[in-house]
Amino acid sequence: MKAIGRGVAKPFQSKYEVVCTTYQVIPGLPVSKNEQTHAFERGAALEAREFYTKVVSSDMTRTMAPVEVKLRKIYLSGKTIEQAEFGPVQHLKNLNAGNKKK
Repeated sequence: MKAIGRGVAKPFQSKYEVVCTTYQVIPGLPVSKNEQTHAFERGAALEAREFYTKVVSSDMTRTMAPVEVKLRKIYLSGKTIEQAEFGPVQHLKNLNAGNKKK
């Protein structure tokens, strides 16, 4: 009976994704970014959180600064649950915003 209940409720559960954004700074050129998205199926909150903690605690992520890692919950619209930044990410976002206004 519980399996039937889970099967009925699964389409109404949220999807999760981990988004890893790396920023590349080359002097004289605009700041470019590269996003990698790892999507998880509906109701896979534990798997998504475990993957997020692995990415955040990885030495590769920390040495590859500037990097931004987000754990997002998607039901009707995307909502960021947790976010980690390594390096001057906010400064680079402000630089990009200033370049787009011109």
